[in-house]
Amino acid sequence: MNQGSAVNGAAGSSTASSTVAVVVLAGGSGLRVGHDRNKAYLPLGTRTAVGMSLQTMATATMPGLRRLVLVVRTDDRELAERTLDEELPRPSVPVELVVGGSTRHGSERQALRHLEHDIRAGAVDLVLIHDAARPLCSPALVAALVCAATEHGGAVPGLVADDLVAVDHDDETLIPLVGTHVRVQTPQVFAAGPLLEAYHRAAEEGFDGTDTSSCVERFSSLDVVHVLGEPQNFKITYPHDVHIANELARRNHH
Repeated sequence: MNQGSAVNGAAGSSTASSTVAVVVLAGGSGLRVGHDRNKAYLPLGTRTAVGMSLQTMATATMPGLRRLVLVVRTDDRELAERTLDEELPRPSVPVELVVGGSTRHGSERQALRHLEHDIRAGAVDLVLIHDAARPLCSPALVAALVCAATEHGGAVPGLVADDLVAVDHDDETLIPLVGTHVRVQTPQVFAAGPLLEAYHRAAEEGFDGTDTSSCVERFSSLDVVHVLGEPQNFKITYPHDVHIANELARRNHH
């Protein structure tokens, strides 16, 4: 995969020429955050992480939004339906529920299978995949990613990581990493056709990626650019993340 340089700025009129399917992944657990409930449904401000993520996608500057898919665990289906009724009673695009797989990659594959007919028919140009556990992503970042993917074929957000080190051969000495390293975030947006084919090839080889871009990098030739991410677009993983996300959500009146 040829990776382009970082792209800044909001989306322009080119987003109107692309039809977009949005996939929000909500298949995680609450173990590391100290809850027995899926962290995607924990209250943040006046909403949940799932509700905030879906609302952001529905309100971003995406004139071509055609499909909005929420990937859930089997055990969470009723909870997801209740959350949608309470937090998105009248979405601009109906939210479609899809039961995910046993891994993140498997859940992405299930979502793509759900969208496959429209992708092959040319009714969907881009697929955007986002973690519900990153509920503070802004609509502006979503629009910028869609614009960049429309132009280049793929776009991922990320922040420069200047605090990374490697362990020397003695397994004790820490060595600062030289060069530019990026902490990749979501949403990640890719041309729908090549993305679908990449996941078909991954299934044939038994590949299970850590995120969407890892599969695209291995099984497609898409040109993918990095768009400047956002500090508040962190992933809720540990208890202190829940506290910070809750405070930010309250400040932003979510």
